[in-house]
Amino acid sequence: MKLDNASLADLVAVPKPEYDRTQLGCGIVHFGVGGFHRAHQAMYVDALLTSDPASRDWAICGVGVLPGDVHMRDALVPQDGLYTLTLKHPDGAMQTSVVGSIVEYLFAPDDPAAVIDKLADPATRIVSLTITEGGYNFSSATGEFDLTNPAIQADLQPGAVPSTTFGLVVEALGRRRDAGQPSFTVMSCDNIEGNGDIARKTFTAFACSKDPGLAEWISDNTAFPNSMVDRITPATPPELGDEVQARTGITDRWPVVAEPFTQWVLEDSFSAGRPRLESVGVQVVSDVGPYELMKLRLLNAGHQTLCYFGHLMGYRLVHDAAQDPLIRRLLLGYMNNEARHTLLPLPGVDVDAYIETLIERFSNPSIADTIARLCQYSSDRIPKWLLPVIRQQLEAGGDVVLAAAVVASWTRYAEGVDEAGEPIDVVDPLADSLVPLAVRSRNEPLAFVQNRELFGDLADENRFVRPYLWTLESLRRNGARETLQQLLVENNDPRGV
Repeated sequence: MKLDNASLADLVAVPKPEYDRTQLGCGIVHFGVGGFHRAHQAMYVDALLTSDPASRDWAICGVGVLPGDVHMRDALVPQDGLYTLTLKHPDGAMQTSVVGSIVEYLFAPDDPAAVIDKLADPATRIVSLTITEGGYNFSSATGEFDLTNPAIQADLQPGAVPSTTFGLVVEALGRRRDAGQPSFTVMSCDNIEGNGDIARKTFTAFACSKDPGLAEWISDNTAFPNSMVDRITPATPPELGDEVQARTGITDRWPVVAEPFTQWVLEDSFSAGRPRLESVGVQVVSDVGPYELMKLRLLNAGHQTLCYFGHLMGYRLVHDAAQDPLIRRLLLGYMNNEARHTLLPLPGVDVDAYIETLIERFSNPSIADTIARLCQYSSDRIPKWLLPVIRQQLEAGGDVVLAAAVVASWTRYAEGVDEAGEPIDVVDPLADSLVPLAVRSRNEPLAFVQNRELFGDLADENRFVRPYLWTLESLRRNGARETLQQLLVENNDPRGV
């Protein structure tokens, strides 16, 4: 059975939209329709449309800007925006539903004017984004908006037809200002820290170069709420379409798969109203910071805690490593004894339950996340997620033994050779400098952590250095498994700390 509006009435095997999609209005325009958006934000909006008939003006119009987005156009347009979402549970159970909140899709290279008209329409009250961290166009050298990007330069030329997200959005904001209309909200849903602040900085920087007066108007009138988003959504595996068809009879051009867990914490800061997302499980709060900190220091740093030890122990899939009792004890020890002491108060959150859920999520075999993915880009991840825990714990007189051991496991991994003598592909923008430092640390033990651009003065902190050196030496002499056994043994402290 094909998937489109005409076939909806005949679908009986799975949950489907029970609202009248022909009566929906697009209050949200979304840039970057991919797997995560369809498993997360669009799913929440679908739930809202189902439960609250008064929310029918909050459906989504998707927009593709990049050439590769043509594939999403070719999948969604023939299906009237419909698609299947399959949730895979740790026990092997699967739930498939049809999501109907995306009712229109525009491909900007085909018709940029249509996109601008849609954005300028007063019915559009939120413009949301999942354009990835790279989509915000920061210069890696300066950390500022990159005005040298050729696509940005082209969009800034007088009379240019916009081709970038920045050009399209700012052009529409200019039209709204000139027409005396209120600004829409720019709502980043990207998995980056301070995503709303980053969106404000980049869109305002583009506008300032285009029209300083417009930039001032945007600063005064446009809300850029921060948000924290969380749901593991792997790339759609090739076999998923056949699985969905075999179980449901539905032919879906681009199905989506995700874990059951989902979370969205959203700052209550909007320019032109918002949907009642709190009625479908979104945590709408005044300050996203504490929730974001919890995710970064427990989930994200937890992934780093698992991945290097896991790889050295021979695991290649996250769930296999997370099911090892030693790695599970390592994760629980780091989260409970070190990371959670650095968190801020979290209204409405049971941290114990959150930690238990993380372990369950890491252990889900149906997701088949790879350890190699978690080990990538460590020089960007460790300083953001793990080192702040170490520094804060040192300042407070708290324990840093397990966090220091994680840094040691990264050092051993960065040597580029595993315990069987097989090569490790160290995927990191700083690999050319980090791998030689890791190798050099065999003779100069602190060489790796004396890289002050990454580690600051941690190499001078004895309470960090002692467990770090003990773990690193043990990893080389005894291997990862025996090191963890000694590190985690109760009532014994082989680290000399």
